[in-house]
Amino acid sequence: MGATAPIRVVIAKPGLDGHDRGAKVVARALRDAGIEVIYTGLHQTPEQIVEAALQEDADAIGLSVLSGAHMTLFTRVTELLAERDAADIVLFGGGIIPDDDIPALERVGVAKVFTPGAPTSEIVDWVRTHVASDGAAAGS
Repeated sequence: MGATAPIRVVIAKPGLDGHDRGAKVVARALRDAGIEVIYTGLHQTPEQIVEAALQEDADAIGLSVLSGAHMTLFTRVTELLAERDAADIVLFGGGIIPDDDIPALERVGVAKVFTPGAPTSEIVDWVRTHVASDGAAAGS
């Protein structure tokens, strides 16, 4: 009694980007930390990613974008979450994202952007601190 459900995170590779090693490394680190991870695989549309998050009752979505389409893809996912009354699902991500674009991504609703070389321990700690398994953002 009193045990909380594990945090559930969908890790996704939107768009045409075909390189998923980083996403798999992050997924494995989260899983090893006791977080439930659903990896959607390559070439997912924002619509497929949001649908997976809703079906899996996810607490967060982590996007990995290396293709340069991060502004479009992250923005579309935040729009779809809002349309589906699921804005409480925390959106974070990483990949090849210029530092100058990070404030704009935060303005559209991306909670955190991890740049290349971010230690997996930093990502795990951030998820544990900022994502709650009860549908409410931790620490807010």
